[in-house]
Amino acid sequence: QGKVVMITGAAGSIGSEIVRQLVNYKPKLIVLYDNAETPLHNLRLELEERKTHCPYVLCIGDMRNRSRLENVITTYRPNIIYHAAAYKHVPMMEDAPSECVMANVMGTRYIADLAVENGVEAFVMVSTDKAVNPTKVMGASKRIAEIYVQSLFRKMARTNASTTKFITTRFGNVLGSNGSVIPLFRHQIEKGGPVTVTHPDIIRYFMTIPEACQLVLEAGSMGEGGEIFVFDMGRPVKIVDLARKMIRLAGYRPEIDIPI
Repeated sequence: QGKVVMITGAAGSIGSEIVRQLVNYKPKLIVLYDNAETPLHNLRLELEERKTHCPYVLCIGDMRNRSRLENVITTYRPNIIYHAAAYKHVPMMEDAPSECVMANVMGTRYIADLAVENGVEAFVMVSTDKAVNPTKVMGASKRIAEIYVQSLFRKMARTNASTTKFITTRFGNVLGSNGSVIPLFRHQIEKGGPVTVTHPDIIRYFMTIPEACQLVLEAGSMGEGGEIFVFDMGRPVKIVDLARKMIRLAGYRPEIDIPI
């Protein structure tokens, strides 16, 4: 309440839900930072339609552009930053590792350094459970980003008592988020199948977007700095069972009307 809050990746599935929840807490100003022009425009239309009466400003910009980040932070002086901007598609990032590192590692470094330089009170980084013992570039880039913000906090805490609190939140797959399996399955079912599952034994943990974002906000208020909050994702779900359930919910019979 009464704070200036900046969200990177504000137009994404996680960032935009953080915005929807934040407006209820009466912040002084919300700074919406994203490089995706159309999704950011759509978020503005949604906020106008909801008549939130919460002041906000749209900032087009890329995490890899340090001078643009610096301009936005020095102009609006955020008290709290929620850092949700990232490249996250695992196979795609295998094909473009340098872009993944530039956005996820260097982008995080730029904004974390700027947060310290400009006296930001709290910095909440949205990470992923793919950062645990990563085997791919995307997970590794997020793990490096985690290590950087933790190390920066520890260094600053030793030398400065009033440094930025860096808090990391780590969770698994979010139902219906951009690039998640639900929209893919829905599209495949609408086309009459087949629904594609990589392997019958693959399991995933899921939570809804509002649940995940509520926990991000809670972690931000609970954190003292330097922690990684790992969300309890409940029980794992077999992807093939999810596919069968979605086929049934669409009014079809799995393996009879629509093959998997």
